[in-house]
Amino acid sequence: MSLQAPCRVLVVDDSALVRQILSDLLARDPGIEVVGTASDPLIARDKIKRLNPDVLTLDVEMPRMDGLAFLENLMRLHPLPVVMVSSLTERGADTTLQALALGAVDFVAKPKLDVARGLESYAAEICAKVKMAARSKVRALAVPSQAKRTLDTIAPAGAANPSSLKFRTTDRLIAIGSSAGGTEALRVVLEMMPADAPAIVLTQHLPASFSTAFAERLDRHSAMSVREASDGEAILPGHAYLPVGGRHLRIIRDGARWRCRIDDTPPVNLHKPAVDVLFRSVAQNAGANAIGAILTGMGDDGARGLLEMKQAGARTLVQDEASSVVWGMPGAAFKLGAADEVVALDQVAPRLLAWAQQG
Repeated sequence: MSLQAPCRVLVVDDSALVRQILSDLLARDPGIEVVGTASDPLIARDKIKRLNPDVLTLDVEMPRMDGLAFLENLMRLHPLPVVMVSSLTERGADTTLQALALGAVDFVAKPKLDVARGLESYAAEICAKVKMAARSKVRALAVPSQAKRTLDTIAPAGAANPSSLKFRTTDRLIAIGSSAGGTEALRVVLEMMPADAPAIVLTQHLPASFSTAFAERLDRHSAMSVREASDGEAILPGHAYLPVGGRHLRIIRDGARWRCRIDDTPPVNLHKPAVDVLFRSVAQNAGANAIGAILTGMGDDGARGLLEMKQAGARTLVQDEASSVVWGMPGAAFKLGAADEVVALDQVAPRLLAWAQQG
């Protein structure tokens, strides 16, 4: 796809009404061309081969083949940017997190009632996410070596093997922000952290209903204890804290320790939780004892907060463009001069730990 050409989208949904509404609202955007629609994954498979779209919008719950099974097959054999558009993404957080783990770039929740009006209200968000997905980087899932596979076959999901890095606790505090692509990027970082790593405070752009399932997913992949933060709780080494759904997370200083503050103030940079809210509180209350990182994500949330952390004496890094799904947030921070270093995703955890160990 050239920079000037509209991104070519295939809409996959079992509902004729949803296919029509999505096609119409996407086609209004001059940066998008809807090249076709499909009512189930088997039709979609054939149209992908014939139409060669840049982006797929995909429902999870469809006839003839489960959407997640189709997504897994697609990302192994014909990697393509996918935006999930499904009612299940709103109430079934685990389903959406599985889709993101399989390689979906982002998602939009289909409204439960009055689909036409609801999708219309999401039009700008859907178009923005589709165009962002067209510029994103997708990678093939690992294919088992025992058999040659084609787009017509389904391969089983692979499991990640956690790494382990040794560390001795200090009074350092690590703050990490992310958005599109960040659910998996955070998993990669946290599964490389040892059980005695410095305390980590996190902000990931997710709907309010997703925070519990996301915290539980990260906790399963990390030797650290990953949890939703409760207001006023002490921030301890070996623990990672996520905002409660639909709330900002800040840190406050309480004598010689830090505590979590759950903040119900308005969205910042259109986000709640917002990375800038967390980072600014870290800059003010942890200063040079902190380390900051921005991982993959769309937009520029966190860039100014990371700069404030750096100005307060913190070490800072951003994920590099090559390993990011979307280099919006890391790129914005880099352009502001907020990053001391730019590193690949698999080097984020070792770098954060090395800085923390320097004391």
